[in-house]
Amino acid sequence: MTAQQMTTWPDLAVGLFEKLNGMNAQISYEFVDMHVKIPSGTGPDAQHAEWVLHGTLNIRTSKLNQVPN
Repeated sequence: MTAQQMTTWPDLAVGLFEKLNGMNAQISYEFVDMHVKIPSGTGPDAQHAEWVLHGTLNIRTSKLNQVPN
């Protein structure tokens, strides 16, 4: 995926994962009182559940059939 193709946050996340995959990389995000609304579906009538995040989210990448360090 090229920089010109990255137009949304999901595109950026996929590009970052592809770049780091296989490098035994780890990304850490720390959240303090982050509110995320998760939709039950698409459309204007979708209901939303609210998740509140406090703490650290670790994302690790590795090649298939390899155990991360």
